[in-house]
This record gives sequence, C-alpha cells and structure tokens, in this order.
Amino acid sequence: MSVVSAAILLFLILDPLGNVPLFLSLLKELPPSRRRVVLVRELLIALGVLLVFLFGGQYLLALMHLRQESVSIAGGIILFLIGLKMIFPQKEGIFGDVPEGEPFIVPMAIPAVAGPSGMAAVMLMANSDPGRLADWTLALFLAWFGTAVILFFSTYLYKLLGQRVLVAVERLMGMLLVALSVQMFLDGIAAYLAPSVGAG
Repeated sequence: MSVVSAAILLFLILDPLGNVPLFLSLLKELPPSRRRVVLVRELLIALGVLLVFLFGGQYLLALMHLRQESVSIAGGIILFLIGLKMIFPQKEGIFGDVPEGEPFIVPMAIPAVAGPSGMAAVMLMANSDPGRLADWTLALFLAWFGTAVILFFSTYLYKLLGQRVLVAVERLMGMLLVALSVQMFLDGIAAYLAPSVGAG
C-alpha cells in the first residue's frame, strides 16, 4: 500500500464530511473564538490518540495476545457498522446522543475523528509493515490535515453545499467504507485460514 492510498483510506475512515453536522451542532452554542480553540484542541487530541495506536499498537496486540487477523476482522466489522449508519443515518446521528456543554474528548476527538475503525486501521498498517512507520505517519498526517481543513471550514461548507449534498456525499463515503470493511474482513479471514490451508 502506498502512502497516498493509505492516506485516502484513513481520510475515508475519519469521515470529515460526515462529521460536519455533528461538529456544527456541538459548537453552535460557543462564541466563534472559543469554537476555534475547542476545534484545534479536539483535533490535536484525536491525532495524538491515533499516533499512540500507530506506534504502540503492535505492542498492545502482543500484550493482549491478539493476532493481526483478529484486529483485521474486528476492524472490518466496526467499519461495516459505521458505513451502514452513514448510508442509513439515524436521527440521533452516528454516535448516538451527545452530552451538553463544551465538548471535551468525547464525542469530537473520540470517536468522531479517532474512532475504533481508525485506531484499528493504523494498528494494522503498523503491524503489517513495521519498517514503514515513517510512511504510515505521513499518511496519517495527510488524512488528519485534510480532515482538519474540512472541519475548520465546516460552516462555509454547510452554507455552500447544503445539507442534502453533504448527506449524499456522506452516503457515498459510507458505501466506500462498507466495501473497504468487507475487504478488511475477508483479508483477516484469509490470513487466519492460510496456515491451515498450507498445512493441508
């Protein structure tokens, strides 16, 4: 997987366009100057969490005696469910009810930006090819930067594109995520069954 394809995959998983309505609703009660501070803080927290899973994921897998195939299958299932919710949105949003007041970590940083599927994806990248951590870090930064730019200009995007266009784009991204999740799930199954097939 190239850096560009990895960045595109992570960008789809981070789902910035799908997060625009959520972020706007969470920040609407705050003054404009405070919105920027909160947004920067939450985006940096999300980046920090993803970097922790990128660099420490393989050690976490070893500590919990989890195989890469297990993370691939679990990540595929989680990604599939999130993709389905993007295609068939619910009234309460992808992440359900959110707490009132100024958001802190939940739900903006986690799980809106740094969600389970994103954590699983960076762990899989690092575990599949530990020698390319610099490439995976660059891919993560590119995806995060693209996400940050879209969320920073979310108010203008919402006014320019309108809710219907954003919903349509989110559903398209949901379909792509469903396809990616199925591939991730099948790759995990194939990798799990490979030793037994080879032994047979």
